[in-house]
Amino acid sequence: MHPTPYVASLRVYEPMDAFEPAERLRWQAIPATSSTGYDEQIRALRRLISSEPPALTADGAHVLEFEGNRYVAPWSTAARSWAALSRFKESMPVNVARYFVPENVEEAILINSETVEDKVPHILTATWVIPPRWFSLFDPSDRSRGSNENGPFTYLRTSISSAKKRCMFTHQSVVEAFGNGPIEGEIADLLEWLNMFHPQSIVELDYGGLARYLEQTLKEDGFEGLSADTSVEDIQLSLGGLSTGDGAKAGLGYERLISRWRKVAALEQAT
Repeated sequence: MHPTPYVASLRVYEPMDAFEPAERLRWQAIPATSSTGYDEQIRALRRLISSEPPALTADGAHVLEFEGNRYVAPWSTAARSWAALSRFKESMPVNVARYFVPENVEEAILINSETVEDKVPHILTATWVIPPRWFSLFDPSDRSRGSNENGPFTYLRTSISSAKKRCMFTHQSVVEAFGNGPIEGEIADLLEWLNMFHPQSIVELDYGGLARYLEQTLKEDGFEGLSADTSVEDIQLSLGGLSTGDGAKAGLGYERLISRWRKVAALEQAT
């Protein structure tokens, strides 16, 4: 069972050559079989009940062994905490935001913030629903799913070069169909993020605990479970429709995708 079952993650694993020597030593010491996903979530839960300064705490990383090489996605806890706080404060008036974030918690997050402000996090997270643009980075052949000791799982992995090509196609299709706007901007931001990493990196979308909720909703609709998830196929259908000017096809794929994940998101109110 996932400690934080409502979180999905988009990760970039960079090859060891992308890191400084000191970091390589740290990441080399992490066993490839260690449960880093579980460890990261446990650490996140601990921070909910204590104002542990993320910038002063030893950080971890996710490790992936592929074709004899090691790839690493650092947790980047301090950078992600700082960015999340900044986004939250920008989303509401200052005199309101202070009621949601206690002063001691904000102080803990901002300790040494000047050293992490410009660092790029290797991990993006989403709660309760996975952004459609994330699915556009992958092909159905990139998908692995099944069940293990933590329950159902689904993840997709591809090379960063393939992910960037698909992201550019997505951006072009959206711009040609709708012009510039919020959706186009989010896709452009995603492409900019991908461009910051080593060209030999690996991109991974991990459903995390959302795989369990997705399987539950699919079974309630009469399907066998995760094997009925066609999120990647749906986004490809939608983008194919946009690129050819077929609005019916574009709408069909998008509606299938959104309807499926809307049911998952609705479970937030039931927990």
